[in-house]
This record gives sequence, C-alpha cells and structure tokens, in this order.
Amino acid sequence: MMAKATHKWAFKSTMRAGAYNWKSSSKAIERLKLASSEIRAVARVDPLTSAEGVIALAQRIWPAFEHIDTSSGALGTAVRRTLDEVIPVLIAAPADERTRTKWLEQLREAILDDGVDYLAPIADQFGKIAAYPVLMNEHADRDLNLIHNVWSDHTQYGHVPTATLTLSCLLEAGRYDELLALLVVKKTHLWFDEKFGAEALRRQGREDDALIYAETLLTNERNGWGRQEIARFCEGILVRHGRSDEAYCRFGPPSASGNTYLAMWRDLVKRYPDIDARRILEDLIATQGQKGKWFAAAKTAKYLDLALDCAAQPDAAPATLIRAARDFAIKDPAFAGQVGLHAIGHLLSGRGYDPSPLDIDAAVGHVMAASERLGKSDEAIQELERLAGNAAADVMMSASLKSKLSDIVKGRTKKLRNI
Repeated sequence: MMAKATHKWAFKSTMRAGAYNWKSSSKAIERLKLASSEIRAVARVDPLTSAEGVIALAQRIWPAFEHIDTSSGALGTAVRRTLDEVIPVLIAAPADERTRTKWLEQLREAILDDGVDYLAPIADQFGKIAAYPVLMNEHADRDLNLIHNVWSDHTQYGHVPTATLTLSCLLEAGRYDELLALLVVKKTHLWFDEKFGAEALRRQGREDDALIYAETLLTNERNGWGRQEIARFCEGILVRHGRSDEAYCRFGPPSASGNTYLAMWRDLVKRYPDIDARRILEDLIATQGQKGKWFAAAKTAKYLDLALDCAAQPDAAPATLIRAARDFAIKDPAFAGQVGLHAIGHLLSGRGYDPSPLDIDAAVGHVMAASERLGKSDEAIQELERLAGNAAADVMMSASLKSKLSDIVKGRTKKLRNI
C-alpha cells in the first residue's frame, strides 16, 4: 500500500532549492534540527507518513544547501547527525514492496544529484532501507559491472556515485563473496568502502579474518581516514570474545570519541569500568597528543598533578588556565597559583588566542589572591618579577606585567606605612 499524504510538512517550506546563501550555515543547522524533530514526532503516531518525510528531507538537502560555505565542517556534521536520527524511521516503516521501490528510486536519484555526499549515511544503509531481498539484489546488480570496470582501471581515477549503496545492498543480500571480490580490484583501500568487506567477514563468523582485514587499514600510516571507526570495529570483536584487556590495550584510546577531550575520557571510562580512570587519561594523553589541550579534562577529573603538567605545555590555552586559577583560588590556592603562573608564562611567550594585557592583569590578580590565602605573597611577587625579567618576553605583555607588579608593590608599601 502506498503511503498517503496525511501530514503537511513544515520543514518543506524552509528547505527550498537555493534557499540558503554562503553564510547561512547556522540557520541551515537549526532548520535541520526542526526537521528531525518533526519527522520523529510524526513517527510516534504515523510511521509510514514519517518515512515519507525522511524521503522528502533527503531530496531537499543538496538543492537547499548547495550555495552554503561548508569549509568549517559544521553543516556536514549536522546533516550526518540529522540523517542518523531519521534513517531508523525509514528502515522501520511498515512499507510494502511497491512503496519501498518508489522510495529507493527517489533516494537513488537524490544520491546521484548530491554534490558533496551529504547523503552518504543513506548510501551506507541503502541495503537495510531496501528491506526486501528482491530490492536489495536489484540495486546491487544495477551498477555492479560499471563499478567493477571503473575500479579495475588503475590508470585513472574514477568515481561512481552509487558505489556505496551497491556495496550496502551486496552486504545485506548476503552476497559476501561478490562484495569481497569487488573490493579487491579497487586501487585505493579506505574504510568507507572496506567497512563493508570487514562486516561481510564478521557476518560469516570469520571474526579473526575480519580483525586482520580492518587492522591492516589501521596500521597503514598513509591512511588517516576513519581510524576511530576502524579501532572501534576491531575493539568490538575482541570484547565479544571476552578479551576486554586486549581490546583496551590495542584499540581503546584510538577509538575514544567525544566532542571534547573530557568527553573522550568519559567515553572510555564508561566503556572500560574495570580499568583505572587515571590510567585511561594518561593513555589518552600519550596516544592523542597535544598534552596542553588535556588540561581541562585532567582538572575536571580531579587529577590536579596531571593538570599542572598539562598546564606547563606550550599548547595549553592561557584563557583556560586563567579561568581555572580564578575558580580554584579559594578551594585549592596552591593549584590556582601554579596554574596562574603558567598562564602568565604562556602570555609572555606570545601564546594564546587573541591575547590581551588585560589577561595578564587577571592572571596576576588570581595568583596574588591564591598566594595571600597561603601566606606566600612574597614568594609570588618574586616569581612574577622573575617572569617579568625575561628579555625575550612579548613587549606588550611584559610591560603590562611590570605595571601590575609596580602597583602591587606600591600598595603593599602604603599598607605597611599605615600599620
């Protein structure tokens, strides 16, 4: 039975061809959130109509966003997140074969028209969306010979827009040998194709082969794409076999995910509750690099000695250190004072994003407040004078520090005279 149009989609009016200009990324991201919310709300009462909404959204993404600047990556991330939210609606919809035939043709056309692979998540799951074996096989066969011919020609680069959806259909149809044979002829082996081969091996119960297959890509130094996904795939195989310690040692830190360093640490701590949380943080720092950037994670995790070590690194952000010095001035003045001094040292070295002499003033204020609570104001002043005496320091920052120090010394002198 064909789905009936029983819902007037609000998002359609905001997803017209050419609706957004070069600087409309933020607006487009907000509209995607509203579209996803609308589709998922309808899915709770009318799953078939909601699936039609997913098709309508997929058809409009490229025409609507074609002229937007995507260099930041934010819009691409938002599109992927939105599709990840609504594709399950499409897969689970109670649609008959005729309806899915129509949907698949609409999606195939949208993928062919897509200028920047916005619809890659749909291509990845095309076989699941097809649902019916006859449809899986139909779409697997349609461009199979073309893909084989293009991939076999190693003298020139060739791209087939429907290659991913073909691989997905081969996988879901259980045509594993054909899938693996097709991947063999490809000159360049990257995870966005090879993940289908690894999964084909896993589904056949050949998990050791799947592990080797995926890990070969992970250890290829020339292949930087998809390393986190590869590590997560390999890790999953070992965990399922009760080899959690091995899984962590080989693939844990490389597979950590999160939008912040703290989120990455929490992700691994949650997945490996039996492993010491401090060890996990140390391993992440060693594996991921950029030690100074891990300051906030170490501070929030309450490993203040690690945080101080991170604060001393050149890539630590002075603004982040200054905020920490302010927040810890009362509850841990010793930590606050050291962090503030590191911030001043970085500012004097010209580090930080858009630094200002006002940052020096704030950092000095926090250092002095912390040192006064410890009864070590003299020691703090001596350390600040040492920093101010650095001949290689940034001229503007050094002048600000010396001025601030002069004000502090004058204030202390005046206070002593009044006693």
